[in-house]
Amino acid sequence: MDNLNDKNEKYNEINVNSNDSDAVQNKSPLSFFTGSVTSFTLCIFLFFISKKIAFYFATHRPSNTSEIVQSISTSLNTLIIGLSFLATFSFGFIGLGLFIVFIRSFYIKNS
Repeated sequence: MDNLNDKNEKYNEINVNSNDSDAVQNKSPLSFFTGSVTSFTLCIFLFFISKKIAFYFATHRPSNTSEIVQSISTSLNTLIIGLSFLATFSFGFIGLGLFIVFIRSFYIKNS
């Protein structure tokens, strides 16, 4: 029974490795470049939106008398601002990574 499981694991590893290499070889540098440009465009767009969100929350402070309500609203403001900037810089780093792969794709020899 163990011998059969070992053969199945080896077969699955071979299939996974061959599928990974085929997927990388099918990508062209143009694909990496368009992905990078798209990601950088979304990064810039989200940066301006994040700045507007942060400016809005900075100028419109909650005017509640209850400490609990103020604490919750401040927490939500912080969460929204943090998530918007997280999305911004995530797209930025993805765009940077794709651009590095785009440059690297010219140095890899096709075999």
